[in-house]
Amino acid sequence: MPEESTTPDLVELVRRFDEALNAHDFDALMSFYAPDAVASFGSFGGHEGRAAIRRFYEDFTGAFADFENRFEEIRDLGGGVAFVVFTQRGHPPGGTGWVQIRSGVALTLADGLIERQTNNVDIDEARAAAERLAEERA
Repeated sequence: MPEESTTPDLVELVRRFDEALNAHDFDALMSFYAPDAVASFGSFGGHEGRAAIRRFYEDFTGAFADFENRFEEIRDLGGGVAFVVFTQRGHPPGGTGWVQIRSGVALTLADGLIERQTNNVDIDEARAAAERLAEERA
């Protein structure tokens, strides 16, 4: 069950992000990012700007016949920094099994838009990075 943020708007933002990603509504998904946002998807590389981030999501979700994204935890760390844990899973075309990845995500936001996103499969490392960011911005 997702943990509540001290900012209900942050929980709502992540819920709507989750809905857009699961629906493959990339126009809606990009509305969560600042125009010059930077996103790092770990071993999948970094992407700058909405167009590059959109291409990543289109390619990543398009690699699966079925794809779903669910958030498990969300924390508002203050200073425009959030920490989120997502689980993503997909059913490869022609396969019988599922591929799953669980990631911690450090987000920096301004005016309700994601400016920077850093995903890491090491949840503890991602949490520590988000906490450091929040301390720096306090």
